[in-house]
Amino acid sequence: MLELRPNCECCDRDLPPGNHSAFICSFECTFCADCTAELGGVCPNCGGALERRPLRPAQFFERHPPSAKRVRKLDGCAPRKRSPA
Repeated sequence: MLELRPNCECCDRDLPPGNHSAFICSFECTFCADCTAELGGVCPNCGGALERRPLRPAQFFERHPPSAKRVRKLDGCAPRKRSPA
């Protein structure tokens, strides 16, 4: 079950569970569309691809509520540096 985190890790913008502009990686790191574009669609934490977060139908919120825990990168977000090949 996805956590549906409430904010962008980079800029702390609110991302309600019904928001179509939230992006996540396979570890559920969560970013807004603007920060995802600045990051080139790559998670700065793990290097994985950022994909649009699926929407949870509202009728499931009572039984499976979205997370209230805000996650924030205090140092901001910068594109992950790739190792030389």
